[in-house]
Amino acid sequence: MGISRRKPWGSTDVKQLGLIASILSLGYVFWIVGAMEMIERLAYYGVRAVCGLYAKSPASQGGLGITPTQFGAILMVWSGFQGTIPIFVGGLADRYGYKLMIGVSTCIKITAYLIMAAFHSYLGFMLGAICLATGTAIFKPGIQGTLAKATNRSNSSMAWGIFYQTVNLGGFLGPLLAGLMRKMDWKFVFIACACIIACNFLLLLTYKEPGKEERLAALAKRQAEGKPQQSLAAETWHELWRPELIYFLAIFTGFYFMFNSLFDVLPLHLDDWVDTRDIVNSVSQVVNIKNGIVSFVCILDKTGTRIQPEGLLNVNSGMIMLFCFFFAWLSSKMKILRSIALGTALSSLALCFIGLANTGWLALISVAIFSVGEMLSSPKFSEYVGSHLAPADKKAMYLGLGQMSFAIGSTIEGMVGPSLYDHFASKDRIARQLLQQDHGWMPDAVNAIPHGEAFSRLVEVTGQNADALTKTLYHSYSVGNIWFVMAAVGFVTAALILVYGFWSSKRIKPAASSQEPDEEAQAAPQTETKTESQSEINAETAENSDDTAKE
Repeated sequence: MGISRRKPWGSTDVKQLGLIASILSLGYVFWIVGAMEMIERLAYYGVRAVCGLYAKSPASQGGLGITPTQFGAILMVWSGFQGTIPIFVGGLADRYGYKLMIGVSTCIKITAYLIMAAFHSYLGFMLGAICLATGTAIFKPGIQGTLAKATNRSNSSMAWGIFYQTVNLGGFLGPLLAGLMRKMDWKFVFIACACIIACNFLLLLTYKEPGKEERLAALAKRQAEGKPQQSLAAETWHELWRPELIYFLAIFTGFYFMFNSLFDVLPLHLDDWVDTRDIVNSVSQVVNIKNGIVSFVCILDKTGTRIQPEGLLNVNSGMIMLFCFFFAWLSSKMKILRSIALGTALSSLALCFIGLANTGWLALISVAIFSVGEMLSSPKFSEYVGSHLAPADKKAMYLGLGQMSFAIGSTIEGMVGPSLYDHFASKDRIARQLLQQDHGWMPDAVNAIPHGEAFSRLVEVTGQNADALTKTLYHSYSVGNIWFVMAAVGFVTAALILVYGFWSSKRIKPAASSQEPDEEAQAAPQTETKTESQSEINAETAENSDDTAKE
């Protein structure tokens, strides 16, 4: 009995198919679920990309007129529901079918958008957010479980990268839609998203669930033999406490803390502090910025002189939409955990750049760097959990458990991020302090100013130009410092991922045979139908660490 040879930690896991071969190996089910995810993300980011702006916008302008801290409470509940529910429904999707769960989630999400449109209030938006989070949580395990079933180890890296690319096609179009609709009325944003997500019912008609025959056959066999089905809660609890899984999920919560700060806090920062006229002036030297298509894609404001916050943030989805397949190919040449650590570090560096200055170009470059880091890390997380750690019959369960990282990281960020911004960087709060401290306003008079309108009062009182006053306040109050805090979380996470990789390399067990498995045989595409022995081999292999062929 020999010891299995250890692969260098920086090498790839399994020989991957080439770029073209990987794309051609993906079946129609992959493209169907990619299209459904794209539609779902289009609607989702049509709301998520602008919900902070909707929350802080004064009620006189159709917004909720609430503070970032109050908005953070909504985000905390939203993320808590969205990240926690998949832990319980992932196993349900494996047992009762992915198609059913996708259909149920679509109905719930339509209801959520209509609630947001109908009830223009803090509680109404909170209820809509809870409903939307529930629908999203039920949707993800079915879609991602399908993807894990429809791919194999030889094309999984490219498959998850392309899937992430289609996701961000929807993520790119969503803010464009929202930027157009909110110029008319905020409720049209929500109504449009409800109509868009309903299109997934059409795609469900063409969806064929992979592995359905095996699932039903296993159920029939168990019923015929009179074997009781194991408690889903007990099974999920048992799998959760696998050291390789639980440690990885705990570490990756830091990534989701940092990641969500980009979408939850950056729009507030851009709206308050970043002057995007430098970008508009540069672009106008190349193309006609007044052109309807250019104006729509750039998401210019009503004056046509500035880019709205969702326009800058949309650089993230736009880059992923265009280049994710390339970075998926690039990351397939690296060890999966090394790719995740490198991407996390790059995204953290981007947050540091955001804190350096409030110019439009630096903000745009920062979002671009963040996007490169995201492409190297985020798709690889799902690939690692779904294709490397998960046994063959527990794909949706593991991907659901993977949402624990999102649940914890994004919930903490929802509680901390907007509140941190509110207390140390909110232009409205700083303006209120100055009105009271420097201009003698009484506390009651300051408190009577509607949320979102204090800065305009300060401009009136001081008589200064709004842009000049913004620049003065930005530097006087060191507004950018909060981004160094966000970045620090990401850098620590990247370091811990490297530590996890070395730790897992020590858990290699003696092989049953001294004969080295044929690498090309491992890399060969899986067939639709597996024998029982092959499933057992795959399940056993999934238990190995990330330095083996199965990690």
